[in-house]
Parts: sequence; structure tokens; C-alpha cells
Amino acid sequence: MVKPKVGLTFRFEIKAVPYRQALRDVGLEVVDLTPETPAATLAGLSGLVLSGGSDIEPGRYGQAMLGTRDPDPERDELELRLANEALAIGMPLLAICRGMQLLNVALGGTLHQDIGEAHTLKPPVLHRVDIVPGTRLHAILGDSVDTNSRHHQAVDELAPGLLRSGIVSDGETVEGIEKPGQPFVLGVQWHPEDLPDRRLFQAFASAVLHWKQ
Repeated sequence: MVKPKVGLTFRFEIKAVPYRQALRDVGLEVVDLTPETPAATLAGLSGLVLSGGSDIEPGRYGQAMLGTRDPDPERDELELRLANEALAIGMPLLAICRGMQLLNVALGGTLHQDIGEAHTLKPPVLHRVDIVPGTRLHAILGDSVDTNSRHHQAVDELAPGLLRSGIVSDGETVEGIEKPGQPFVLGVQWHPEDLPDRRLFQAFASAVLHWKQ
């Protein structure tokens, strides 16, 4: 049986390993999309995963550097192009951590450039996320989920057309977003690739299997 192919964006090979394993666990074949291959396209793919990583250059959302650390303009360029391409054709898209932030920026939203250290402690901070009823995320995970976070930036102004689907239980930090009207466009701020729960990846795989351009 031929496995559906999905693209995985990343900068460093070591960071890609858990994402690849999670995607393979749900029956998907992974194609690497990195800044080293800037001409990479979505041709031949049936899904796109935007992975975690460095901060997004704040000029992408109309701001000066106010807490952003070590942006990666080459990666920004690649991922914004691929995200917009996927959105234009309705391709299933799963955005994780930095990926969720990039999805928001791609559609016209902004970021909090520095929310402090509360979510960057080691080991990763474990906390509960409350999930908004009626959203795709709620259909996948239910009312709440215990998550693992490691980030110092977060979604600020939500892009037009996106919905907040998950919020940290003890605060206002957005940890889930999605785009209604698309087969599957979902972002989470935590790192499901590091958790044994594969429900998000299973839902993504189902969307990939049923997607037709």
C-alpha cells in the first residue's frame, strides 16, 4: 500500500526526529522541506506540517524587534510561501509551536514577542489547555488536554478567519487555533510529537487520506 506523502518543515535535523516518528506512527510518509532546499514545493504531497523552532522575524507582522530572539528569515520565507500555497489549495495543514505562530502571521495576525519565562522552563512546563466546544480541536481532544509547552512567544492579535480553539486554563495564552471552512487547518502551541497521545496526528492523517485537490 502506498503511503500518503506529507511535507515537514524544519531547520535542524535533530529537531525533526520526533515529528517524523509521530507522522510515521499514523501511516504517513515524510518529505523534508528545509531552508537548504528553498525551491521546495508541495507538488506530490497531500499535507503539510509546520514544526517548532526559532522566532519569526517581527517585520513579517509589521513590528520592530521587541523581544524576538534569533529570527530565521530564510525559514520564514520558505514556510510562509508553503503555508500560503497549502491554504490556497485547501491542503491539510498541521502547525505546531512556531508553526502555529507562523500560520497566524501568514494570515495577517501578530505575536506577543516575549511573554516571559513561565513557558520556557526545563523540563517543559506541563499544564492544562481548555478547548472551545464546537471546534475541530474539541472534536479531536474533548474539553481539555494536559500539554507540554516550551515557548516565549505567543499569538497576540488573531488573524482574520482564524478561531481560538484552545486557551491555557490559568491565563489568556492562546494554545490552539484553526481555520473553519478548510478540510483541516489546525495549530497548537504545545508539542504533541513528544507525547504518547497521537490523536492530533491521527486526525491529520485522516484528513490527508481524504484530501483531493
